[in-house]
Amino acid sequence: MIKRFVKMTFKPENIERFKDIFKASKDLISAMEGCQHVELLQDINNPCVFFTLSIWDDPKYLEAYRQSELFEGVWAKTKVLFDAKPEAWSVNAI
Repeated sequence: MIKRFVKMTFKPENIERFKDIFKASKDLISAMEGCQHVELLQDINNPCVFFTLSIWDDPKYLEAYRQSELFEGVWAKTKVLFDAKPEAWSVNAI
């Protein structure tokens, strides 16, 4: 099982739009094969910084999602709202 963290920084005026995109996409992402969990976190010191956390049974399922039309559509809507380059980490629990 792997956990995927993505850090995203948004322009203040784009925060609500991003929250709407996430809300509309969360259940679809969760329904992807191999996905166990998806959640959105917001930095307590900088409200423009968000993290997504997703948990996948295997890296192959995460990669299948990243190659899917769903990811392509969500990412296309999201990336135009950024104020900084996103960062991503895939990690194993120890």
